[in-house]
Amino acid sequence: MSIIKTVTVGELEENCYLVQVNPGGRLFIIDPGAEPERILSAVNVFDAPEKVILFTHGHFDHIGAAGELVRKLGIKDCYLNSRDRELFYSRDNAWPPYIPPAENLPEVNGTIRYPEFETIFTPGHTPGGVSFYFKQIPALFSGDTLFAGSVGRTDFPGGNTGDLLKSIQEKLMILPDDTPVYPGHGPATSIGREKEVNPYF
Repeated sequence: MSIIKTVTVGELEENCYLVQVNPGGRLFIIDPGAEPERILSAVNVFDAPEKVILFTHGHFDHIGAAGELVRKLGIKDCYLNSRDRELFYSRDNAWPPYIPPAENLPEVNGTIRYPEFETIFTPGHTPGGVSFYFKQIPALFSGDTLFAGSVGRTDFPGGNTGDLLKSIQEKLMILPDDTPVYPGHGPATSIGREKEVNPYF
């Protein structure tokens, strides 16, 4: 049985997700944004010899606990789309003291593939924004691209409203209506519900 655990962290109440598709299998830690000790406590409940960090994008509130998790858990693989790499390591991408200095963040890779999920390129909130689609569960982790009843902001550097709406319309809204959506902030929703109530579509 697949497990999804939500750990809401930080001043901006960002949703970090722990996802295990099969018991005893890999544990995916999606967007560990802050409060690493709380995330570690949740991770330690899982029987998971291999742990992987996935970032939907590079904003500080989604990456802040990553360095500590890498050190404490010995994580080898961290994935971030290469278009957000500069943002990820930028000293300006910070809200002290809520994230560690840029040099303490882990090395990230632009091409990590696992059979458990599909990476969907969804730029707009940031140039390298992605969503992770776990078809077997099913579950879509949309980061700050799609929210319950709303969409991500595009007024940050690198944001683009046209790209964001196109990403959602052409890549996310084509998924089955009953697909649960787990966003970077706020409550979970579904593709079908967003088609019905989201004012942007």
